[in-house]
Amino acid sequence: MSFKSVVVGLCLLVSFHCVAEEKTVIRVGVQAAGTLEWELTALQDDPAVKASDFQLKIEHLANAEAGKIALQSGAVDMIVSDWVWVSSLRADGADFTFYPYSNTSGALVVPENSTIHSIEDLKGKHLGIAGGELDKNWVLLQALVKKSNLNLDASVKKTFGAPPLINEQIKQNRVDAVLTYWHFAARLEAQGYRQIIDGKGILKGLGISENVPSIGYVFKQSWAENHKQAIKSFLAASKKAKNQLCVSDDAWQKIIPLTHVDDVPTQKILRQRYCEGGVEQWGDKEQQAAARIYEMLRSVSNKKLTGQSEHLQTGTFWAVK
Repeated sequence: MSFKSVVVGLCLLVSFHCVAEEKTVIRVGVQAAGTLEWELTALQDDPAVKASDFQLKIEHLANAEAGKIALQSGAVDMIVSDWVWVSSLRADGADFTFYPYSNTSGALVVPENSTIHSIEDLKGKHLGIAGGELDKNWVLLQALVKKSNLNLDASVKKTFGAPPLINEQIKQNRVDAVLTYWHFAARLEAQGYRQIIDGKGILKGLGISENVPSIGYVFKQSWAENHKQAIKSFLAASKKAKNQLCVSDDAWQKIIPLTHVDDVPTQKILRQRYCEGGVEQWGDKEQQAAARIYEMLRSVSNKKLTGQSEHLQTGTFWAVK
């Protein structure tokens, strides 16, 4: 009897072990308290996933920077990040690529009784900004205000910080407005704060009518090409899980503990904003719009955000075939 026959015979005896060994293990880096965990939890509850050709392994990470380090070092296979970063890596010779996860974006939020009703009203005010000076929403907001011949960077007092800190700043009346990430903006809205404009509105003001996802799954192109079917199955399962959270109250109830929110109004608006971020269209038009956004970011940030590359790098977006 040949060695191959012995292996086949053993597989028939313990077939479940053989099937498990044939699955592609996908190690996904997930930030603590991030919304990606909602989706992956729902994904793992899907019976069809257990019979699929991939096995999901979640690696918890402290923050976005830890995720980038883990991905580049090979500690994880995939994280959620932005395509501007991917393009900068490719410009340096790396082969990372991007597939859209969500087009939910940040928002500019003020107290309900604020005198601020437009972005021009920010002049002379104190603005809290989540992230740093190179936060994409901040850079694009500056680009939009330039159309009104206003230098926003010079005309507002700025406080940069982590999103929870920025939320506390406006609650304590230490800033007049905040530009923050979507789920932190949603928390404020649930408490009566008012949205002036969100990331999509900023882009529309800049002439970008397409919905361009700001964040997505990032992974090595070479790795994806070697495990193409498993990656395609995972991405399809991810989209299905997101849809379930948006249409099934039972599915949503299961992940409420992951939101770390006790009050129903906040849970409701978090779900609403999360579901508004579904990626319904992703093709040439959206990718060409991303290239135009890249050029704006490069110009306004004086290359600090994008690096020296004049254009979005070829291969930044993964082509599913």
